[in-house]
Amino acid sequence: MPQILRLSHVRSATLFGSAGQAQLDFTLLPGELALIDARDPTLAAGFADLCCGLEPIDEGTVRFLDRDWSALPHDLADALRGQIGCVMASAGWLRFLDIATNILVAPLYHTNHDLDRLRGEAAALARRFGLPGIPAGPIDSLSQDDLLRAGFVRAFLGDPKLVILESPVQGLFPDLVPILLNQIAVLRDQGGAAIWLTRSRLVWDNRSFPATHRLRLGYRGFVHVHGSHHPAPAGAHA
Repeated sequence: MPQILRLSHVRSATLFGSAGQAQLDFTLLPGELALIDARDPTLAAGFADLCCGLEPIDEGTVRFLDRDWSALPHDLADALRGQIGCVMASAGWLRFLDIATNILVAPLYHTNHDLDRLRGEAAALARRFGLPGIPAGPIDSLSQDDLLRAGFVRAFLGDPKLVILESPVQGLFPDLVPILLNQIAVLRDQGGAAIWLTRSRLVWDNRSFPATHRLRLGYRGFVHVHGSHHPAPAGAHA
């Protein structure tokens, strides 16, 4: 079974600044969950893009499912991104499309999944995340709570191999953490993996959080954390 993600000797002036000497080395295997304390939202977003082959690097390689992003033609890279689900801190909704189309468009574009099958899967995921079914109507018609749940549906739809979460509960909905962890457990059981980027005590200070990797991400790169850690500042977002 291929590695889900591997960063080897990665340096990026775009991500860390031209004067930075940070080097990223990290491997994520099937069934793993990496919890990353990433307190700088710009750095967290850039790291998520780097994992998806969207952030330029100056040295090293970023491989997803054993494929080097930099060696792939654009069409193959786009198809491969169809196996990555994301919950972005900025939400990333296309406001000229209704919410149901927003949820379904990525797997329909990147893969050959049948529409009826996707709708059924999306409806099941929606119920799992506490919605009555696939949300309908324009983006602005949904509450922040329902939009957050819809974002989870979008991220896990279409059998992704990797799900990347940027402060997914926004510090506002701690009751969603157990539901989200349950869905991550399903993903892991199916051979996928997840990265949870956090900026709060809600998750980082929870010693029972089922992470196989605990790391801090800063402008000097990664620090691997074993056992103990310093709390993140109060008022940040999960």
